[in-house]
Amino acid sequence: MDTNKKKSTTKPADFFFKETKTWKKEFEILRSIALGSKLAEEIKWGQPCYTLHGQNIFLLHGFKEYCAILFFKGALLKDSKKILIQQSENVQSARQIRFQNSSEITKLQTVLKSYIKEAIQVEKSGEKVAMKETSEYKVPEEFLRHLESNAKLHTAFLSLTPGRQRGYLLHFSGAKRSETREERIQKQIPNILSGKGLND
Repeated sequence: MDTNKKKSTTKPADFFFKETKTWKKEFEILRSIALGSKLAEEIKWGQPCYTLHGQNIFLLHGFKEYCAILFFKGALLKDSKKILIQQSENVQSARQIRFQNSSEITKLQTVLKSYIKEAIQVEKSGEKVAMKETSEYKVPEEFLRHLESNAKLHTAFLSLTPGRQRGYLLHFSGAKRSETREERIQKQIPNILSGKGLND
């Protein structure tokens, strides 16, 4: 057995950074900043994710018009530079910092490092984002009619975990047209009756 054989230095995320076709230069700079935080680098949801003792601190991801660093508890950061973005009104905890070119990242390197440092401290403190109760989410009229006319469905929906309830309400409400909302509801009724969540 060759005890002098070198251990592989390949990291789980190396493949992502090597193979990505978009935002390559931007991701390289963001990765360099991220690795400087001494957090563990993993791949989660197909994206580079940086964790502290298994807890997600932030990840890097790219879209057609921008790439971004997403802080999982971004809502708790002070955001002294007012650069954090809430992706949609339904996103409660996470916040993004978006970039459209590498120079924007370079200019904000010091700021990004301070935000990452703060995010790590937030995680260490154990502080949690106060999530909205399910009762605070709007129930689409189409679904409300089904609940009122179908006692079995009403009971089954109330028996779901709060997270599953929220998932359905957001899914139904996400359709702009009443017809589309009704189609989504009809499709999911069997799953609700079976006690399943939207993604189960």
